Amino acid sequence: MKRLPVLVPLIWVCSVFYVGIFLFVGGFLLVRLEVNRTSTCADVLSPGAHVKGDFCLSEPRFRRAVVLIIDALKADFTRYDPENTAPKPFENKLPVLDEMASSHPSHARLYTFQADPPTTTMQRIKGFTTGSLPTFIDVGNNFASNAILEDNLVHQLGQVGKRVVFMGDDTWLSLFPKKFHRSLPFPSFNVKDLHTVDNGILQNIYPTMEGDDWDVLIAHFLGVDHCGHRFGPDHPAMAEKLSQMDGVIRSVIKRLKNDTLLVVMGDHGMTDTGDHGGESQKETDAALFLYSSSPLFPAPGSQVEPEVVPQTDLVPTLALLLGVPIPYSSVGQVLLPLFPQNGSQSAPTGLSQAEALWINVKQVNRFLETYSNMAKDIPPDSLSRLQADFSSLSSQYLATVHEGHPPPPELVVSMQNYLTAVRETCRISWARFNPFKMAAGLLILGIACILCYILSELSHIIIKEGLSKMSILSGLVVGLVVAAGQLFSQGYLELSWCLGAAALSSEVLFLWWTCGISQKVRWPHFHVLTPALLVLYLRCASLLSDSYVIYEGHVVTFLLFSLSVYVPLRLNWDGLLVPLPPPDTQKPPLLLPTALPSSVIRREATILLVWLALLVGSLYLSLSFHNCREEHGTCQPSPFLFPLSRIQDSQLRNIHYVISVASLAMWAYILHRWLRHYGNLNCSSLTVFSAGFLLPLACVCMGLHWAVSATPEDTFRHLSELIGFAQVFLPRAIFCLLSVGLLLLWVDPMTVFLKSRTPLNSRGSSLPPPKYRASTGISPQAELHHLIPQLYQRIRHSLEDGVTEDREANGRPAVEAYGLGTVYSAPLVLLCGLLGLALLLLHPEGMSLAFLLLLLEAGAVLHIHACSTTLSSLQRRLNDFSVPWAPVVSWSLAAAQFFHATGHLPTFPSIQWGAAFVGFPQGHTGTVLPASLVTLNTFSSHIIFAVSCPLLLFWPLVCEVRGAPSTRSARGQEIEDAVMEMRLRENPQKFSAALLQLAARYLFVNGAQVLASVCAAAILRRHLMVWKVFAPKLMFEACGFILGSVFVMLGITMVMRVDMAVGSLFKKLLPQNSR
Repeated sequence: MKRLPVLVPLIWVCSVFYVGIFLFVGGFLLVRLEVNRTSTCADVLSPGAHVKGDFCLSEPRFRRAVVLIIDALKADFTRYDPENTAPKPFENKLPVLDEMASSHPSHARLYTFQADPPTTTMQRIKGFTTGSLPTFIDVGNNFASNAILEDNLVHQLGQVGKRVVFMGDDTWLSLFPKKFHRSLPFPSFNVKDLHTVDNGILQNIYPTMEGDDWDVLIAHFLGVDHCGHRFGPDHPAMAEKLSQMDGVIRSVIKRLKNDTLLVVMGDHGMTDTGDHGGESQKETDAALFLYSSSPLFPAPGSQVEPEVVPQTDLVPTLALLLGVPIPYSSVGQVLLPLFPQNGSQSAPTGLSQAEALWINVKQVNRFLETYSNMAKDIPPDSLSRLQADFSSLSSQYLATVHEGHPPPPELVVSMQNYLTAVRETCRISWARFNPFKMAAGLLILGIACILCYILSELSHIIIKEGLSKMSILSGLVVGLVVAAGQLFSQGYLELSWCLGAAALSSEVLFLWWTCGISQKVRWPHFHVLTPALLVLYLRCASLLSDSYVIYEGHVVTFLLFSLSVYVPLRLNWDGLLVPLPPPDTQKPPLLLPTALPSSVIRREATILLVWLALLVGSLYLSLSFHNCREEHGTCQPSPFLFPLSRIQDSQLRNIHYVISVASLAMWAYILHRWLRHYGNLNCSSLTVFSAGFLLPLACVCMGLHWAVSATPEDTFRHLSELIGFAQVFLPRAIFCLLSVGLLLLWVDPMTVFLKSRTPLNSRGSSLPPPKYRASTGISPQAELHHLIPQLYQRIRHSLEDGVTEDREANGRPAVEAYGLGTVYSAPLVLLCGLLGLALLLLHPEGMSLAFLLLLLEAGAVLHIHACSTTLSSLQRRLNDFSVPWAPVVSWSLAAAQFFHATGHLPTFPSIQWGAAFVGFPQGHTGTVLPASLVTLNTFSSHIIFAVSCPLLLFWPLVCEVRGAPSTRSARGQEIEDAVMEMRLRENPQKFSAALLQLAARYLFVNGAQVLASVCAAAILRRHLMVWKVFAPKLMFEACGFILGSVFVMLGITMVMRVDMAVGSLFKKLLPQNSR
């Protein structure tokens, strides 16, 4: 088998795809330009002030502030309904907020606090400290938080000498390094830990408040958020957490002084499942509570109160109340009810509403001018209109101040409208794209898809002639030339353009090379409109519709069902599902059409229909495991998506556990049964040790791990240490067992047992030879062994190039081979089994049944393909081992279908973050390992189907039957045995070409879907749903392609490793048996 001619083209085309994705994403998901300037006291002059800097020197409205951030404090959690006699666990658990707001209306207010998506913690902290709007790409930094470089409240407070003390979520320390007077951080990433952060704060907050070594105290509680992630809001643990927070707020209020402002806020909300990160109203609506022991608000009804407060508005409000400049890049608007109306005699000292608004307007205009000079992404007409509005406001305000009159209410409203207009203009403009990079990425991806198709159709030519090295080398040279030109002309290097030039030039040269090849060899007929490819095109077209993306799980299920049903319909249309009429006996034998026996045709047709029914049943049942998007309306997520620890009914929890363990046992049994049936467990290799010992042991450990994880925390308190140890030891032991199994599989992938026959005249050898069915090579005990007694002699004969075979007089072979007919597929099946268990461990326990359905669905697709190949052999000879488009498209659709059937969605809130803590309940010190675990969890279906893709090539040979035209000799005589996968070794060049063709076709199918997602994002970049639907879909599709392509290469490499082992085995045995 040729290895480099297969690997080099695949690595090259994958690299080209990666460059295209990198270029497009770099142009589509740009971070907005950050203005690294800082506001100063001289910028915030009160009207009529004559001394610069007097604002910071004057007495502020409040000298101190306590900011309590309750992570994921949803607005619904703070509402109190005394008539609700049967509240849910999250209802009526924070009565203190409603009590204070209703009984002390001039001291307290409760607002809905609206966050800007993405609703992840790091972006929200950035939003309510800088006052800026986040961009889509910032979501990737949530767990790798970099220091905030923009001007922010923490920096401004430190500039004027305020002592800021922080305690809680350690994310703040990475965002504001060395900015706090004193800090007490606690680890934040372990979502299963509900108490460490909160208890740490409670041990320190009250002594700190009673001391005098602070001016601003920030406490970030995480218990409510972690409780939502672990149990969801509708759980008794949430009631306990909210009640605890109610007590904390009451205790803090008792310790407040008159010069201290209390701010209680949530950074975001949560969905009904406890997740967040998206832009649904349940995720964006948090709570904001403001309180002061001294009067803070006007009398109720004296002015219009806002129903919703944007999070960015908190920044200028707190800045002016505490006497510091508004951060430079803030686009927020001061909350007017906290400032006295103009001319109010009973108002406390401080800025009036008009004065606060004017300072706010000047600051926003200053930022707008600076930003528009640095970046040209704000439309000129909008910028001119805003500048004209500011000029008008400035002249009106200064005129009224100069005349000594209070600003009229109309001017106050105009300033509010100006601030709102600036924020909305920035919100629209900061979806900033680079059209050149996007176009280059689109072009490279489009040509890459064409290259994949050409590789699949010309695989036999490329294996024979070799891929043009000039294409790759010339691309590298062009990339280096572009890099040198950039360094010479610009003085710096833009890696994206260097890679783009290299990829595009190599693509063009390959197309030119194929045109030259076409003049020397005969090209095959390209079939770009086959039914299978039409299904693929329909799938790609659906990605341009937000409705189809929203209901993608059902769409791919329907397409897979339709394509699977098409196979028997096509066979029936061609007359291949029923036996042919008796042949005309008057014709010579050589002129008779090739035909399978009627019994074989009926059997294959029955098997095909049975597996089709099993596939349909699996698809139907898999719909029970789908998750819900916000757009699904009244949809309820599957109960199997939640960990067993969330289920409060002990009987229901036990039923779920039994189903999960039974599904796990069935998974292991099916794998073991298949390997045993084909005789791959008879030898004593390391691979057999993995299948016979490590795999069952890992399943037992996984069942124990699920039992420990499902145990409620308060059930066995005296065994808490043992349970905690088991939650760490068991999953890590499973990871180690499976890793050892994978390593042994690579070191010794052979599953073949060779047995030399003892001569009949030897002592003690009077036993008769075993009988076997020569047509299939399967012994009467097929479920125990798969004996291929004559197969080794055929391979030996082909390797010896005609050397006389050494057979006994009775025609029995000198060597009997067990498992040789599935020598390639058996290691792949075991590889998928070990990988599947590792990926299942990263999912909730209920997904065990979904993974079993995945196994059955994959087996159904393989058997439908094998039966179709056998029956199609009546019409044409299949000597090139080519895999048609239909099973390849079905395989890709199955991967997409089970992405949804394992509870995943192309949305950020659906990411199962709990996977990061499997085996690491105490959290991680870095971000690489947890990110890797979450990635493996998210794209598990892509990984399994990609690594098992070569099975599409092997399965028709595994299911080979007697009498097929491919098993007939050139003289029309039936060959006695079915050689199964050994037919590939007899034709190494066709084997290599078929393997290259299969991988290229699978990459084409997945690459076309990436191209469709890229086109949808580019065409619909100004669509209302672009950041909610199309951009997340692009990110998930691109990541799925990258991981899928890597594991396709892994599967191909595994096949090559087995081929090397088979070759080494035969080279060792041939000299020994030839003597």
